Amino acid sequence: MTDYQVLVDQDDLHRAVEALADGTGPVAVDVERASGYRYSQRAYLVQVFRRDAGVFLFDPPAIGDFTALQEAIGGEEWILHAASQDLPSLRELALEPPSIFDTELASRLLGHEHVGLGAVVEDTLGVTLAKAHSAADWSTRPLPQPWLEYAALDVVYLPDVRDALARELDATHKADFAAEEFSAELSRPPKPAREDPWRRLSGLHTVRGRRAFAIARELWTAREDYAREQDVSPGRLVPDRSLVAAIRADPKSKGELAGVKEFNGRASRSQLDRWWTAIERGRASSDLPLERVRGDGLPPVRSWHERHPEAERRIKAARPVVEAHATALHMPPENLLTPELLRRVAWAPREPLSAETIGAQLTDLGARHWQIEETAQLIADAFVASAQEEFVASGQDAEESAEAAS
Repeated sequence: MTDYQVLVDQDDLHRAVEALADGTGPVAVDVERASGYRYSQRAYLVQVFRRDAGVFLFDPPAIGDFTALQEAIGGEEWILHAASQDLPSLRELALEPPSIFDTELASRLLGHEHVGLGAVVEDTLGVTLAKAHSAADWSTRPLPQPWLEYAALDVVYLPDVRDALARELDATHKADFAAEEFSAELSRPPKPAREDPWRRLSGLHTVRGRRAFAIARELWTAREDYAREQDVSPGRLVPDRSLVAAIRADPKSKGELAGVKEFNGRASRSQLDRWWTAIERGRASSDLPLERVRGDGLPPVRSWHERHPEAERRIKAARPVVEAHATALHMPPENLLTPELLRRVAWAPREPLSAETIGAQLTDLGARHWQIEETAQLIADAFVASAQEEFVASGQDAEESAEAAS
């Protein structure tokens, strides 16, 4: 059993930060949320471990102000696993690392087959972690002792894992790759709010008609507002399939809505007035959304043959080259260069085709320096070869046409 301390007030916090300040080496940090149970992505437990200090499990709702913890560890490297998931929740508590080591991202760059925390701990240290409580409702109070033990194990091995992965990164000459990735992860801005998020309703593709889409928008908004108010995951109030079933049923009254068998969920009947009002609002709306909207992304590659055959030739030439280089580097192709960046460059590359112009374009698209160093020349060469092949093919076609005409 791992020794740990559970901290629930400012006095506990200050005792813990004194120990952490006197610890040695980087600080392992993890966060437990209540995804699937709560509306918010707030932290309901923050786990911290530092060598020569111990494991501390902080209760954010009870503690509130984490200024003292930030002051104690805010000058150290923080070790996280899948940092992109935890950083937003930590920042809500004004906890901000100056630098990070992401053990999941490092494992990806090293080509580990499995990159979940349990798999990485087992691969590097030979220790097996039980993941029985990963999907638990961490807003539960009091937290059961087995959950606390599980939470402590999530951080106690991270410094040893970090050291093992760092040695492997050095041995494979990928330490600089990792440093760039960690820095990019730490400085990445939050994703902008999605336009028309209601369009992500599961099953919306079965709905027809702009008026029905207006009702879908209003029902989704009503559920979202109530979920935020109650701090409950929207799907636990009324599942997506239930909202879609209500839309498709097209009830003529509140009673008919209550009689829709598929319209269920813990709030489907207790908030019936709310849902009926949303349906009426959608029916009365003059702002009817389009059933299909054009996104700002590129068309799918499968349609390039008709719309942009030169781009199709470029992507077909470059993609296997990039994938082969990723294999040689023992990492997933998407970590060497995301498919979206390669598609964008293939769709409209800058001229003239060279490593410099491709590299500059990739820089503007957000690729890291190491990714550009590893791929720009390969992509440029593939694009040039594709253009040359097309030139030769067009010449042969012209000769055949001339011979046929004579």
